[in-house]
Amino acid sequence: MTQPDNTPFSGMEGTVTPGLVDLQVNGGFGCDFSIDPSSIWEVARLLPRYGVTAFLPTVITSGPDVALAALGVLTDGPPADWSGAAPLGLHLEGPMISRDRRGVHPEALLVPPSVDLAEKLIAAGPPAMVTLAPELPGAEEVIRLLVEAGTIVSVGHSDATAYQMEAAIEWGISHATHLFNAMSGIDHRAPGVAASVLTHDRITTGLIADGIHIADQVLRLTLQSMGPDRIALVTDAIAALGLGDGCFAVGSVPVTVRGITARTADGALAGSAAGMDHVLRTMRSATGCSWADAVAMASTTPARIVSHEPHPGDLVLFDNDLEVAATAVAGTVVYRRGSP
Repeated sequence: MTQPDNTPFSGMEGTVTPGLVDLQVNGGFGCDFSIDPSSIWEVARLLPRYGVTAFLPTVITSGPDVALAALGVLTDGPPADWSGAAPLGLHLEGPMISRDRRGVHPEALLVPPSVDLAEKLIAAGPPAMVTLAPELPGAEEVIRLLVEAGTIVSVGHSDATAYQMEAAIEWGISHATHLFNAMSGIDHRAPGVAASVLTHDRITTGLIADGIHIADQVLRLTLQSMGPDRIALVTDAIAALGLGDGCFAVGSVPVTVRGITARTADGALAGSAAGMDHVLRTMRSATGCSWADAVAMASTTPARIVSHEPHPGDLVLFDNDLEVAATAVAGTVVYRRGSP
Protein backbone atom coordinates (compact mmCIF):
# COMPACT_ATOMS: atom_id res chain seq x y z
CA MET A 1 0.00 0.00 0.00
CA THR A 2 1.06 3.64 -0.45
CA GLN A 3 1.74 5.51 2.77
CA PRO A 4 -0.31 8.63 3.60
CA ASP A 5 1.31 12.02 3.27
CA ASN A 6 1.67 12.51 7.03
CA THR A 7 4.45 9.87 7.42
CA PRO A 8 8.15 10.38 6.67
CA PHE A 9 7.74 7.77 3.91
CA SER A 10 5.28 9.64 1.70
CA GLY A 11 4.94 8.08 -1.73
CA MET A 12 6.66 4.83 -0.73
CA GLU A 13 4.86 1.50 -0.61
CA GLY A 14 4.91 -0.90 2.31
CA THR A 15 3.88 -1.33 5.93
CA VAL A 16 4.84 1.16 8.63
CA THR A 17 5.66 -0.05 12.16
CA PRO A 18 7.15 1.53 15.27
CA GLY A 19 10.93 1.68 15.27
CA LEU A 20 12.65 -1.47 16.49
CA VAL A 21 14.41 -1.49 19.89
CA ASP A 22 17.29 -3.92 20.54
CA LEU A 23 18.34 -4.40 24.17
CA GLN A 24 21.53 -6.37 23.41
CA VAL A 25 23.99 -5.08 20.84
CA ASN A 26 27.66 -5.90 21.42
CA GLY A 27 28.80 -4.15 18.27
CA GLY A 28 28.55 -4.33 14.51
CA PHE A 29 30.11 -3.21 11.22
CA GLY A 30 33.58 -4.17 12.45
CA CYS A 31 33.20 -2.47 15.85
CA ASP A 32 33.16 -4.18 19.27
CA PHE A 33 32.11 -2.06 22.25
CA SER A 34 34.14 -4.20 24.67
CA ILE A 35 37.29 -3.35 22.69
CA ASP A 36 36.47 0.21 21.62
CA PRO A 37 33.61 1.86 23.53
CA SER A 38 34.00 5.01 21.43
CA SER A 39 32.56 3.07 18.46
CA ILE A 40 29.07 3.14 19.97
CA TRP A 41 28.08 6.17 17.90
CA GLU A 42 29.34 4.68 14.63
CA VAL A 43 27.33 1.48 15.16
CA ALA A 44 24.32 3.58 16.18
CA ARG A 45 24.59 5.48 12.89
CA LEU A 46 24.31 2.26 10.87
CA LEU A 47 21.76 0.25 12.87
CA PRO A 48 18.74 1.88 11.17
CA ARG A 49 19.43 -0.23 8.08
CA TYR A 50 17.93 -3.07 10.17
CA GLY A 51 14.99 -0.97 11.35
CA VAL A 52 16.56 -0.17 14.74
CA THR A 53 15.77 3.27 16.13
CA ALA A 54 16.96 2.70 19.72
CA PHE A 55 19.20 0.16 21.45
CA LEU A 56 21.28 -0.79 24.47
CA PRO A 57 24.99 -0.92 23.62
CA THR A 58 26.32 -3.94 25.50
CA VAL A 59 29.76 -4.47 27.02
CA ILE A 60 30.65 -8.03 27.99
CA THR A 61 33.04 -9.06 30.77
CA SER A 62 36.02 -6.72 30.66
CA GLY A 63 38.11 -4.68 33.05
CA PRO A 64 36.10 -2.00 34.91
CA ASP A 65 37.78 0.71 32.84
CA VAL A 66 35.91 -0.47 29.73
CA ALA A 67 32.47 -0.12 31.29
CA LEU A 68 33.38 3.26 32.77
CA ALA A 69 34.70 4.42 29.39
CA ALA A 70 31.47 3.31 27.68
CA LEU A 71 29.39 5.21 30.22
CA GLY A 72 31.56 8.25 29.52
CA VAL A 73 31.01 7.92 25.76
CA LEU A 74 27.26 7.97 26.31
CA THR A 75 27.45 10.89 28.73
CA ASP A 76 29.52 12.93 26.27
CA GLY A 77 26.94 12.41 23.55
CA PRO A 78 27.23 12.00 19.77
CA PRO A 79 29.61 13.77 17.40
CA ALA A 80 28.47 16.83 15.48
CA ASP A 81 26.02 16.28 12.61
CA TRP A 82 25.36 12.71 13.75
CA SER A 83 22.11 10.83 13.15
CA GLY A 84 21.10 7.26 13.86
CA ALA A 85 19.58 4.92 16.43
CA ALA A 86 19.44 6.33 19.96
CA PRO A 87 21.52 4.57 22.63
CA LEU A 88 19.31 4.13 25.70
CA GLY A 89 22.12 3.63 28.20
CA LEU A 90 24.67 0.90 28.78
CA HIS A 91 23.99 -2.80 29.21
CA LEU A 92 26.81 -4.32 31.25
CA GLU A 93 26.80 -8.11 30.72
CA GLY A 94 29.23 -9.48 33.32
CA PRO A 95 31.70 -9.65 34.98
CA MET A 96 29.58 -10.78 37.97
CA ILE A 97 28.49 -14.04 36.34
CA SER A 98 28.85 -17.79 36.82
CA ARG A 99 32.10 -19.43 35.77
CA ASP A 100 30.16 -22.53 34.74
CA ARG A 101 27.83 -20.52 32.47
CA ARG A 102 30.25 -17.88 31.25
CA GLY A 103 30.13 -18.77 27.53
CA VAL A 104 32.71 -16.63 25.73
CA HIS A 105 33.23 -14.30 28.70
CA PRO A 106 36.92 -14.44 29.76
CA GLU A 107 37.20 -16.49 32.94
CA ALA A 108 40.18 -14.49 34.22
CA LEU A 109 38.11 -11.29 34.29
CA LEU A 110 35.09 -12.66 36.18
CA VAL A 111 34.53 -11.22 39.64
CA PRO A 112 32.06 -11.95 42.46
CA PRO A 113 29.27 -9.43 43.01
CA SER A 114 31.01 -6.30 44.23
CA VAL A 115 29.50 -3.32 46.02
CA ASP A 116 32.60 -1.32 45.12
CA LEU A 117 32.12 -2.01 41.39
CA ALA A 118 28.40 -1.28 41.61
CA GLU A 119 29.07 2.05 43.31
CA LYS A 120 31.60 3.04 40.64
CA LEU A 121 29.12 2.19 37.88
CA ILE A 122 26.36 4.12 39.57
CA ALA A 123 28.59 7.15 40.03
CA ALA A 124 29.58 7.09 36.34
CA GLY A 125 26.14 6.27 34.94
CA PRO A 126 24.30 4.45 36.21
CA PRO A 127 24.02 1.69 33.59
CA ALA A 128 20.59 1.01 32.16
CA MET A 129 20.96 -2.75 32.66
CA VAL A 130 23.38 -5.08 34.43
CA THR A 131 23.40 -8.83 33.81
CA LEU A 132 24.65 -10.94 36.71
CA ALA A 133 24.26 -14.35 38.36
CA PRO A 134 22.14 -13.99 41.51
CA GLU A 135 23.31 -17.26 43.07
CA LEU A 136 26.80 -15.84 43.66
CA PRO A 137 27.78 -14.74 47.20
CA GLY A 138 27.11 -11.05 47.75
CA ALA A 139 24.56 -10.77 44.95
CA GLU A 140 21.69 -9.59 47.12
CA GLU A 141 23.39 -6.40 48.28
CA VAL A 142 24.59 -5.56 44.77
CA ILE A 143 21.16 -6.20 43.20
CA ARG A 144 19.39 -4.02 45.76
CA LEU A 145 21.97 -1.25 45.32
CA LEU A 146 21.68 -1.22 41.52
CA VAL A 147 17.88 -1.37 41.53
CA GLU A 148 17.73 1.55 43.97
CA ALA A 149 19.89 3.55 41.53
CA GLY A 150 17.43 2.85 38.69
CA THR A 151 19.34 0.07 36.94
CA ILE A 152 17.45 -2.93 35.56
CA VAL A 153 19.12 -6.03 36.99
CA SER A 154 18.90 -9.02 34.67
CA VAL A 155 19.67 -12.65 35.40
CA GLY A 156 22.04 -14.18 32.90
CA HIS A 157 25.06 -16.46 32.60
CA SER A 158 23.67 -18.03 35.73
CA ASP A 159 23.41 -21.51 37.23
CA ALA A 160 20.77 -20.50 39.78
CA THR A 161 18.00 -22.86 40.79
CA ALA A 162 14.38 -21.79 40.43
CA TYR A 163 14.28 -21.47 44.21
CA GLN A 164 17.27 -19.12 44.23
CA MET A 165 15.52 -17.15 41.50
CA GLU A 166 12.47 -16.70 43.70
CA ALA A 167 14.68 -14.94 46.24
CA ALA A 168 16.44 -12.90 43.54
CA ILE A 169 13.12 -11.63 42.21
CA GLU A 170 12.31 -10.36 45.69
CA TRP A 171 15.70 -8.58 45.75
CA GLY A 172 14.80 -6.78 42.53
CA ILE A 173 15.77 -8.85 39.49
CA SER A 174 13.14 -8.12 36.84
CA HIS A 175 14.59 -9.31 33.52
CA ALA A 176 16.47 -12.21 31.95
CA THR A 177 19.28 -11.96 29.42
CA HIS A 178 18.96 -14.19 26.31
CA LEU A 179 16.56 -16.71 27.85
CA PHE A 180 17.72 -20.36 27.70
CA ASN A 181 21.22 -19.45 26.53
CA ALA A 182 23.97 -19.64 29.16
CA MET A 183 21.64 -20.43 32.06
CA SER A 184 20.13 -23.35 33.98
CA GLY A 185 17.05 -24.69 32.28
CA ILE A 186 13.71 -26.43 32.83
CA ASP A 187 14.59 -29.87 34.13
CA HIS A 188 11.40 -31.35 35.59
CA ARG A 189 12.98 -32.19 38.96
CA ALA A 190 15.66 -29.50 39.17
CA PRO A 191 14.17 -26.39 37.56
CA GLY A 192 16.55 -23.53 36.92
CA VAL A 193 16.53 -19.95 35.76
CA ALA A 194 14.60 -20.60 32.54
CA ALA A 195 11.80 -22.40 34.36
CA SER A 196 11.48 -19.54 36.83
CA VAL A 197 11.37 -16.92 34.07
CA LEU A 198 8.71 -18.77 32.09
CA THR A 199 6.42 -19.08 35.09
CA HIS A 200 6.89 -15.81 36.97
CA ASP A 201 4.82 -12.88 35.71
CA ARG A 202 7.15 -10.27 37.25
CA ILE A 203 9.99 -11.18 34.88
CA THR A 204 10.52 -10.02 31.31
CA THR A 205 13.12 -11.50 29.01
CA GLY A 206 15.37 -11.00 26.05
CA LEU A 207 15.13 -13.74 23.40
CA ILE A 208 17.57 -14.38 20.55
CA ALA A 209 15.06 -15.56 17.94
CA ASP A 210 17.58 -15.88 15.13
CA GLY A 211 16.76 -19.49 14.20
CA ILE A 212 20.11 -20.66 15.62
CA HIS A 213 20.16 -19.99 19.35
CA ILE A 214 16.74 -21.47 20.16
CA ALA A 215 14.67 -24.19 18.47
CA ASP A 216 11.33 -23.20 16.96
CA GLN A 217 9.44 -25.39 19.44
CA VAL A 218 11.03 -23.55 22.35
CA LEU A 219 10.23 -20.18 20.79
CA ARG A 220 6.60 -21.29 20.63
CA LEU A 221 6.72 -22.50 24.24
CA THR A 222 8.14 -19.17 25.37
CA LEU A 223 5.51 -17.14 23.57
CA GLN A 224 2.70 -19.34 24.88
CA SER A 225 4.06 -19.07 28.44
CA MET A 226 4.99 -15.39 28.54
CA GLY A 227 3.06 -13.58 25.81
CA PRO A 228 4.31 -10.70 23.66
CA ASP A 229 4.19 -8.20 26.53
CA ARG A 230 7.02 -9.93 28.41
CA ILE A 231 9.34 -10.83 25.51
CA ALA A 232 11.92 -8.51 23.96
CA LEU A 233 13.47 -9.89 20.80
CA VAL A 234 17.21 -9.21 20.75
CA THR A 235 20.05 -9.88 18.33
CA ASP A 236 23.11 -10.22 20.61
CA ALA A 237 24.84 -8.71 17.57
CA ILE A 238 28.63 -8.78 17.38
CA ALA A 239 31.19 -6.94 15.25
CA ALA A 240 30.38 -9.18 12.29
CA LEU A 241 26.93 -7.63 11.84
CA GLY A 242 26.72 -6.18 8.35
CA LEU A 243 30.03 -7.62 7.13
CA GLY A 244 29.31 -11.15 5.92
CA ASP A 245 31.32 -14.31 6.49
CA GLY A 246 34.79 -14.20 7.99
CA CYS A 247 36.91 -14.25 11.13
CA PHE A 248 36.04 -11.78 13.87
CA ALA A 249 36.22 -11.52 17.66
CA VAL A 250 33.87 -11.11 20.59
CA GLY A 251 35.94 -9.11 23.03
CA SER A 252 39.22 -11.04 23.04
CA VAL A 253 37.74 -14.34 21.78
CA PRO A 254 38.19 -15.22 18.07
CA VAL A 255 35.05 -16.40 16.26
CA THR A 256 34.20 -17.60 12.78
CA VAL A 257 31.03 -16.33 11.12
CA ARG A 258 29.06 -18.17 8.46
CA GLY A 259 25.80 -16.50 7.51
CA ILE A 260 24.41 -15.17 10.78
CA THR A 261 26.06 -17.89 12.92
CA ALA A 262 29.13 -17.02 14.99
CA ARG A 263 31.10 -19.82 16.69
CA THR A 264 34.31 -20.14 18.63
CA ALA A 265 37.03 -22.63 17.64
CA ASP A 266 35.39 -25.29 19.86
CA GLY A 267 31.99 -24.77 18.23
CA ALA A 268 30.27 -22.69 20.93
CA LEU A 269 27.85 -19.98 19.83
CA ALA A 270 29.21 -16.47 20.36
CA GLY A 271 26.55 -13.87 19.76
CA SER A 272 25.01 -13.43 16.34
CA ALA A 273 25.43 -11.60 13.06
CA ALA A 274 21.67 -11.26 12.62
CA GLY A 275 19.92 -7.94 12.25
CA MET A 276 16.84 -7.01 14.26
CA ASP A 277 14.57 -7.35 11.24
CA HIS A 278 15.76 -10.95 10.85
CA VAL A 279 14.81 -11.95 14.41
CA LEU A 280 11.42 -10.29 13.93
CA ARG A 281 10.72 -12.33 10.79
CA THR A 282 12.08 -15.51 12.39
CA MET A 283 9.90 -15.18 15.49
CA ARG A 284 6.81 -14.70 13.36
CA SER A 285 7.65 -17.65 11.12
CA ALA A 286 8.62 -19.99 13.99
CA THR A 287 5.62 -19.30 16.20
CA GLY A 288 2.87 -18.36 13.77
CA CYS A 289 2.18 -15.25 15.83
CA SER A 290 0.50 -12.24 14.31
CA TRP A 291 2.53 -9.51 12.66
CA ALA A 292 1.32 -7.12 15.35
CA ASP A 293 2.61 -9.38 18.15
CA ALA A 294 5.94 -9.92 16.41
CA VAL A 295 6.39 -6.16 15.97
CA ALA A 296 5.46 -5.54 19.60
CA MET A 297 8.19 -7.93 20.78
CA ALA A 298 10.70 -6.01 18.67
CA SER A 299 9.56 -2.48 19.48
CA THR A 300 7.02 -1.49 22.12
CA THR A 301 7.76 -4.28 24.61
CA PRO A 302 11.54 -3.67 24.79
CA ALA A 303 10.90 0.07 24.92
CA ARG A 304 8.58 -0.40 27.89
CA ILE A 305 11.08 -2.67 29.67
CA VAL A 306 13.69 0.09 29.73
CA SER A 307 11.12 2.88 30.28
CA HIS A 308 11.84 4.40 26.88
CA GLU A 309 9.13 6.56 25.34
CA PRO A 310 9.85 6.56 21.61
CA HIS A 311 9.34 9.64 19.49
CA PRO A 312 6.16 9.30 17.37
CA GLY A 313 8.42 9.68 14.34
CA ASP A 314 10.53 6.59 15.18
CA LEU A 315 9.22 4.40 12.37
CA VAL A 316 10.17 1.61 9.99
CA LEU A 317 8.84 0.98 6.48
CA PHE A 318 8.77 -2.71 5.56
CA ASP A 319 8.28 -3.81 1.97
CA ASN A 320 5.96 -6.63 0.91
CA ASP A 321 8.68 -9.21 1.73
CA LEU A 322 9.02 -7.72 5.25
CA GLU A 323 12.47 -6.37 4.45
CA VAL A 324 13.41 -2.91 5.73
CA ALA A 325 12.90 -0.31 3.01
CA ALA A 326 13.42 2.81 5.15
CA THR A 327 13.83 3.92 8.76
CA ALA A 328 13.01 7.26 10.36
CA VAL A 329 14.23 8.57 13.71
CA ALA A 330 12.27 11.44 15.27
CA GLY A 331 10.49 11.98 11.96
CA THR A 332 13.63 12.19 9.81
CA VAL A 333 14.49 9.41 7.37
CA VAL A 334 17.98 8.21 8.35
CA TYR A 335 18.07 5.12 6.16
CA ARG A 336 16.55 4.48 2.74
CA ARG A 337 17.42 1.29 0.91
CA GLY A 338 19.55 2.01 -2.13
CA SER A 339 20.78 5.35 -0.81
CA PRO A 340 24.43 5.86 0.19
